[in-house]
Amino acid sequence: MTVPAVFFGIFFAYPVAAIVGRGLRQNGAWQFGALGEVLGDPDIGQVLWFTLWQALASTGLTLVVAMPAAYVFARLQFPGKSLLRAVVTVPFVLPTVVVGTAFLALLGRGGLLDDLWGLRLDTTVWAILLAHVFFNYAVVVRTVGGLWAQLDPRQEEAARMLGASRFRAWRTVTLPALGPAVAAAALMVFLFTFTSFGVVQILGGPGFATLEVEIYRQTAQLLDLPTAAVLTLVQFAAVGAILAVHAWTVRRRESALSLVDAAYAVRRVRGTGQRILLGFVLATVAVLILLPLGVLVARALDAPGGYGLGYFRALMSADGGAFLVPPIDAVANSLQYAAVATLIALLVGGLAAAALTRRAGPFTREFDALLMLPLGVSAVTVGFGFLIALDRPPLDLRASWILVPLAQALVGVPFVVRTMLPVLRAVDSRLREAAAVLGASPWRAWREVDLPLVRRALLVAAGFAFAVSLGEFGATVFIARPDNPTLPVAVARLLGRAGDLNYGQAMALSTILMIVCVVSLLLLERVRPLSRGAGTAGALDRTGAF
Repeated sequence: MTVPAVFFGIFFAYPVAAIVGRGLRQNGAWQFGALGEVLGDPDIGQVLWFTLWQALASTGLTLVVAMPAAYVFARLQFPGKSLLRAVVTVPFVLPTVVVGTAFLALLGRGGLLDDLWGLRLDTTVWAILLAHVFFNYAVVVRTVGGLWAQLDPRQEEAARMLGASRFRAWRTVTLPALGPAVAAAALMVFLFTFTSFGVVQILGGPGFATLEVEIYRQTAQLLDLPTAAVLTLVQFAAVGAILAVHAWTVRRRESALSLVDAAYAVRRVRGTGQRILLGFVLATVAVLILLPLGVLVARALDAPGGYGLGYFRALMSADGGAFLVPPIDAVANSLQYAAVATLIALLVGGLAAAALTRRAGPFTREFDALLMLPLGVSAVTVGFGFLIALDRPPLDLRASWILVPLAQALVGVPFVVRTMLPVLRAVDSRLREAAAVLGASPWRAWREVDLPLVRRALLVAAGFAFAVSLGEFGATVFIARPDNPTLPVAVARLLGRAGDLNYGQAMALSTILMIVCVVSLLLLERVRPLSRGAGTAGALDRTGAF
């Protein structure tokens, strides 16, 4: 637990404390009176209310829409499954500003639906909620589906043989086992929507703002650091309370589960019910995911001289001083940064998940909650904190390339922990004890017992860490060097400049980002966990016990 604690202390707690302290300390004295003044502002009250209810609504809607897909990907085999799984994950890596632009093109005034059917509806709130579902759909599918794929289906089949209906067997056997994974997915979705920035900034306009948008406005536009510091503390306290409740509920529901090879539980589609469910998932993916992505591709190809690759060719050269390097260089930069950030996130998150599995106590539970704070603290605050705090030896990293992967890894670590922890805690501790009794060292017991059972969760965690690193924008925009921009920073910079050429280039870069994501995730899908039939007995066998 030492390595994760030191990592978060240096690269998260220290920068956040530095920027908050800078905001609340004026003329050498602490200005705590700003707390009551800011919180008493009716406009701030409206921001707090909108932030809370839209996050709750987005989380509930995402769970309802994505849970059927989690079952389909975990239990059913059908042609094109790997490609569809990669497509489902693509939205998660898109910069939030691009997601907001796509849904503005679909649901805004003069958007695609307005052009096709002449719809005249005030769709601002629905656009925000649907954009959040679009963005977080993969969180539920991959987090819940990762555990669901490894649950032994014979337990539910036994309940059916004893007379339980299909729904009752699922409700009483499978759903309780999925509880920790569902709670982890819901928590991540809630934190992402509670701190939503790019989507609300683009779609909300002046009438709707989350805490994150308001912090950005107070910091970057009004230069009001005291107000921004108060809002950061409010967001920090709210997220801390949510994480405490989550940790308490998960502890009451966790138990050892019977896990099997994911391939063992997969069956071909059969029966009317499964066909209807598969059709629902395919229709949802087509409307919710493929349609917005299609709009982005169409805008990228809609060049002034007609449909073609004009905007893509324009990426090959620096344009008017907006970039010191050609925008296409952002692709290589993002891939390199994301690869390093993924390695850091897997190392820190894997050690943290292993420590949380093997230890118990109040400090362990509190540390579990603290690991999720980077998802709930303003990325704007973290980015400014990096610039303010990491400016003196031996931590003068402002000119170092490693600063960007470190910021990206901060967001990736919670995904690694939340993805691996339910599976690690589901592994029966008696397997480790048996391996130890038979002479296996702790390292060998972990390698031969835990790793084969959690390998799929590790791959899912790596995919999430890589995805969030590619799409991270809030903190990276402040620390990415002008000669080494990432894809989200390049897209945001192009969207912030007037002109059809800049907009088209932004859509072209977004299309490239989608292609990179699909190729990366397809390669990840080809790496399989345990071979068919390898279960806990096989894991014990490889310790040398038999």
